[in-house]
Amino acid sequence: MRVVSVLELLPGALDSQLRRDAGLTFFEYYLLARLSEAPGRVLRMTALARGTNSTLPRLSHVVRRLEDRGLVERLPCPGDGRATNAHLTEVGWDAVVAAAPGHVEEVRGRVLDGLDAEQVDQLRAICDGLLTTLDPEGRTKAFDGLGAEDQSTG
Repeated sequence: MRVVSVLELLPGALDSQLRRDAGLTFFEYYLLARLSEAPGRVLRMTALARGTNSTLPRLSHVVRRLEDRGLVERLPCPGDGRATNAHLTEVGWDAVVAAAPGHVEEVRGRVLDGLDAEQVDQLRAICDGLLTTLDPEGRTKAFDGLGAEDQSTG
């Protein structure tokens, strides 16, 4: 029940801070952050959907809203005319950079400050263990851990 309580309360707290301070939902920030980590700040929409644990319809809806704000643009994939890439614009990059310090402070305050160094290490190990069963393909891992086909933009 404690895990369920954390899983219910933490996303709302992080979402509230990002909405208040950056005008972004937690999912929008996560999507922009994932693009910011990608080579050239570009990913195929399918890879971005996998990396954010989203469906393509949900991702397309959110990307459209971000496009309307000038944060992201969709471009045809140069190497595959059937695919579409999402590109983080300079305005989007600036939004991620501006939002990151407040988000990091919120995560530290809500999660890490209540733990000592050993508990942080234990939390990391517990999360890694849970992810082996929840995400066995590693869809949500940092992009530096994905294969070349998942990062391909061409």
